[in-house]
Amino acid sequence: MTDPGGEPLFVRAAANPIISPRDLPYNANAVFNPGAATVDGETVLLLRVEDLRGISLLYVARSDDGISNWRFDEKPLLAPDSGHPEEVWGCEDPRLTWLPEREEWAITYTAYSARGPLVSLAMTSDFREVRRLGPVMPPEDKDAALLPTRFDGRWAMIHRPSPLRGGAHMWISFSPDLRHWGDHTLLIEARDGAWWDAGKIGLGPPPAAVPGGWLVMYHGAHVTASGPIYRVGLALLDRADPTILLRRSEEWILGPAAPYERVGDVSKVLFPNGWVVDEEGDRLVLYYGAADSVVAMATASLSTLLAHVDAMPEPQHRRVSDAHRAPWR
Repeated sequence: MTDPGGEPLFVRAAANPIISPRDLPYNANAVFNPGAATVDGETVLLLRVEDLRGISLLYVARSDDGISNWRFDEKPLLAPDSGHPEEVWGCEDPRLTWLPEREEWAITYTAYSARGPLVSLAMTSDFREVRRLGPVMPPEDKDAALLPTRFDGRWAMIHRPSPLRGGAHMWISFSPDLRHWGDHTLLIEARDGAWWDAGKIGLGPPPAAVPGGWLVMYHGAHVTASGPIYRVGLALLDRADPTILLRRSEEWILGPAAPYERVGDVSKVLFPNGWVVDEEGDRLVLYYGAADSVVAMATASLSTLLAHVDAMPEPQHRRVSDAHRAPWR
């Protein structure tokens, strides 16, 4: 996808993949789908590392420039714990949200239980120690992240339950205390038919506050005869009421094209979980998993990206419920 001037919206790092299993100081089959944060001037990635059993653990990596000379913690920040049976088959796909009110980071991640994947929540201030709050959504549910502020006194979380029938859509839920969640509302529906985001969609990085609303990146899994293709698009939510959808991509903005994105444990997958937004520097740095095997990075001009979002069509219905049909359909 290009901007109106003909330039790509995102430019892949020349050093890609920036982290591969061979870079790690421990044995691993794959490293991918990192959450991203800036802490004390360093870029922190919380990596999903799949070990040689096939179980995923979450390890911390740090870098001064966010692209090279990564320093890897020897022990995982989050690993399956006997006191948390919901994690028996692993901890996966973290997303990191700074909560200014609490002065700590919220880590939403997929806990892989014997009954299927579910959403769990943990808190940290420094990515050296972590405090689990436990499951917040039952199976099957994943692709979750918190928004950084409260709305009418309640926290908001976007997530993606998988129903027994129909498509897998993005929902938003609210909580007074980060433990008890309700007012579950269908937020963005997967399209039908031949669309790139038909059938199954899910949140990418945590929503970012930008002029005009909350910037959302999401993935769509387009099913083909040779398997799904994971691409990403953008949406914009209302700043005061994130249940309102203001804009949504018709075209994908980034998809698997480079060899490391097209060939791997799960081919043709581009899966972003983290980004660093620098409004002053007019820069957005995106970190993503490529082919469920390695970590890659791409950058964009924030102002160019927001101009692209502003030019996207408004949805036919600002809320799914405005379509005059049951909100769970």
